[in-house]
Amino acid sequence: MNSILRRIAPVGLLALGCFSGGVSAGLLFDAAPNWKESEVVMPPPVEESRLRAFYVSAATPNAFFVDEASLAVGDDGVVRFTLVVRTPGGAQNVTFEGIRCATGERRLYATGRADGSWVPARNDAWQPISDNTYNRPRAALAQDYLCDGPAAPRSRQHALQLLQQRRDVIQPFGVR
Repeated sequence: MNSILRRIAPVGLLALGCFSGGVSAGLLFDAAPNWKESEVVMPPPVEESRLRAFYVSAATPNAFFVDEASLAVGDDGVVRFTLVVRTPGGAQNVTFEGIRCATGERRLYATGRADGSWVPARNDAWQPISDNTYNRPRAALAQDYLCDGPAAPRSRQHALQLLQQRRDVIQPFGVR
C-alpha cells in the first residue's frame, strides 16, 4: 500500500499545484513563447456618455468605468481600455491599460490628464494581475467580464457584449 501511495502522491501534488495559486497569476507557461505586442495607439479623450460602469466589490466606495470607445482587442490578444475610477469625494483617476488573458497580466500604458491628453506610464512593464485592493478593478475585468480563462474576447463587439453582462458566479462559462 505504501509503495502505491508513494507513486500516486507526486502526481496528485502536481495536479493540485496546476489548479491552485497559478490561476489568478497567469498560466504556468507562456502559451505563445514568440508572442509580440502590437503597436499601441492612445484612445480618444474620455466622454461621459461612453462610460460603462462595472462592479468591482462591495468593499470599495469607489465607482469604476470603462470608456466603451477605448475598448479594443488587438491581434496580439491584448484587451485594451480606458479605466476611470471615481471616489465619493469627486476625485477621478483615468488610465489607459491592457489585459493579456493568456498570461493573466496587466499593463499600464498611460495616465489621463484633465485636458484629455495622455502621459506615458513610467513603469509600463507587464505585471501579474493579483486580486488585491489596488488591482481589484483589473482582476474584476479579467475574471468577471472580459477573459474566459486564458481566452480573450473574439472581437471588440464581443468585448463590449461581455462588459455589458457580468459573468454568472454559479456558471462562469455559461452562455456568452
